[in-house]
Amino acid sequence: MPTTAYAEFVFDVFKLALYIGCAYVALKVFARHVQTGWLRALTVRRFAVLGLLSLMVIGTKVFEDVIAKESGPADVAVLWFIRQILPATFVDFFATVTATGAVAFLLPATVFLALLFFVLKHRREAFVLAASMASAGLLTYAIKTLVNRSRPDLWSADWYSSSSFPSGHTFSATALATAMVLCVTRIWPRSRHAAVGLAVLWVALVALSRLVLGAHWPTDVVAAICLGIFIPLAISLMLDLYDNDQSPSSAHRPMQ
Repeated sequence: MPTTAYAEFVFDVFKLALYIGCAYVALKVFARHVQTGWLRALTVRRFAVLGLLSLMVIGTKVFEDVIAKESGPADVAVLWFIRQILPATFVDFFATVTATGAVAFLLPATVFLALLFFVLKHRREAFVLAASMASAGLLTYAIKTLVNRSRPDLWSADWYSSSSFPSGHTFSATALATAMVLCVTRIWPRSRHAAVGLAVLWVALVALSRLVLGAHWPTDVVAAICLGIFIPLAISLMLDLYDNDQSPSSAHRPMQ
């Protein structure tokens, strides 16, 4: 990497970290002096809050680069690299994997899981799952319409009529995987590591499949992962903040 490019990369990382830190401090100050009912939830779930802020900042940076058309060379280089190192025999495998990120698979899976949680009296989890997937679908459509980015055309691949940014398959798969991790962890805490491992594996394979098949640019996938993790986490955190705000102890807690 050239010295100038390396310096710019380091500066960008420092700038993003500074944004995240300032946003977290501002949120804590707001909670301490204005919305005191949020303070405990923000403290207990500080890693989730920092994760949300990080996803917001990184996603915004990727969005800006795509809009400004500054990500092109890197996107092309990554796609060609994957194309060159991956044996052609893997294409059929990834074609099968990518189907698990399609609406035809995710919609019935979401309905089944949400109804299962509801029947088992886990109504919060049913809401988180349903709201996450509904939000992912609506936001995917809105961003695709707004950005209207062209699909990759580097080699012969399936043709898609919709906009490239963000990857809808990756977005929805990540949202479902993240929501399920949150739900399963809340109901069965001991299964957390297994749930996270399976979720990461599935999302990684779906995301990679979109690149292998030439359906998306790498930045489409990165943005989709950020959004897919952000939405369920945000919904879950907002429910925690609401619960803390409504609790009797928070109503009588003096401002500090």
